[in-house]
Formats: sequence, C-alpha cells, structure tokens
Amino acid sequence: MQLALVHTRYQLLEIIRIPIAVVGSAFFPAAAMLFFVVPFAGKDPVGATFATAAMVTFSVMSANIFQYGIGVAEDRDQPWNPYTRTLPAGPAPRFAGRVLAGLVLTYLSLVPVVVIGATLTAATITPAAFVLAAATVAVVSVPFTLMGLAIGYALPSKAAIVVAQIVFFPLAFGGGLLSAPDEAPGFIEVVAPYLPTRGAVELMWAAVGDYPVRPLSLAMLVVWIVVLATVAAWAYRRDEGRRFS
Repeated sequence: MQLALVHTRYQLLEIIRIPIAVVGSAFFPAAAMLFFVVPFAGKDPVGATFATAAMVTFSVMSANIFQYGIGVAEDRDQPWNPYTRTLPAGPAPRFAGRVLAGLVLTYLSLVPVVVIGATLTAATITPAAFVLAAATVAVVSVPFTLMGLAIGYALPSKAAIVVAQIVFFPLAFGGGLLSAPDEAPGFIEVVAPYLPTRGAVELMWAAVGDYPVRPLSLAMLVVWIVVLATVAAWAYRRDEGRRFS
C-alpha cells in the first residue's frame, strides 16, 4: 500500500505540473452546465438535479477517458516508463497509484459542476443522497477507466488522442447524458441502454433521486466492464511483451 501511495503522489505531481490537464477535464462538463442546464432546467428542482447528475457522469467519463487514454499512451513513450517496469515491486503498486491518482482527479473535475448546480440551479439533494452519489462516482468511473487504459496501452500517443476524442461525444450523446431522463430522441432511447454511459448515468440518477435503474442498462454496463477489462489486460500484456522482447 505504501508503494502504491508513492506512485499516487508521483502521478499527482506530474498532473499538477501541467494545470491545464486538471482544468481541461472539468471544462466541458462545467460549460455544458452553464450553457444548457442553467438556462433550460435550472429552475426545475427535479430537472436540475437529474441534469447535474448527468453532467457529473459526463465529467467522470471525460476525466477518465482522456486522462488514461492519452496519459498512459504518452507515458509509454517516456524513458522512465520502461525503467519502472524493471523495479522489484512489480506492476501492481504502479497500476494502483495510477488508478488512485485518476480517482482524485475525477473528484476534482466534479467540483465546478457541483458548485454550479448548487448555486445557479434549483437542484436539491439530501446529505445521504450526496454521500451515495459521491460513492457512485467511484463505481461509474470503472468502465471509463478501463476504456482509457485500453486506448492508452493499445495505441501510440497520437492515435490515442484521436480515438479518445472520437469515442467521447458519441458515448455521451448516445447514452442520453445531454437529455432529460427518458426524454431523448427516439433513436437515442433505442441505442442508449446498450452503451456504458447509460448504465452509468442511470446509477447516478438513482443515487440523487427517484429513478428506477433498468435491468438492461445495468446488465450492459457489467458486460462493458468485463469486455473493457479484457481488452485493457490484453493491451497491457502486449505492450509488456514488446518492451521486453
């Protein structure tokens, strides 16, 4: 555990040295809150609460896909990365440190969204629901962490940037993050349950309000986690083999 915390500190210091990395992960969700949620749903307590939860999910997805997808790919190009793989501690502390640092960055990226929701909208939430929502953030970050790792280990840095950008908005739009619950266009409602973003946002909606999670959305979220974990593990092993072959 101590070694994992050392790697966490190293990862956080690397991120802090480039503040735009933190600002960038929070910018799009905060901008979406200001331009779409505040003017259109800000005065409706229920609508604003669900919209804020959707933007929290949006922020979780943004922070993890871009941080891991681009960050891991860039780290693989650095001389320091192959060296750390030769250390006797093994890959587990390094991997745990990266995940813990990513979780810290994820929560930091949520601060503007939560502040905007609390001060500029009529969104309401009980203390118990707030704690539940905070815990749910860690759960819904899992598929997007795995997706970022799969991209980062499978692709070179220039390709990872493009792929992360390509998958980001279709997943957000297709999962219904930019629409009120069950009010997305018809084709979105058909596609959404099969995307990881839908299962994630439904868990967030259930945490902050009275929303029933659909079994199909939850089942597909589990399927996505299994598939993405398999792909990420394969990409890591392939990259590891290339380094030492």
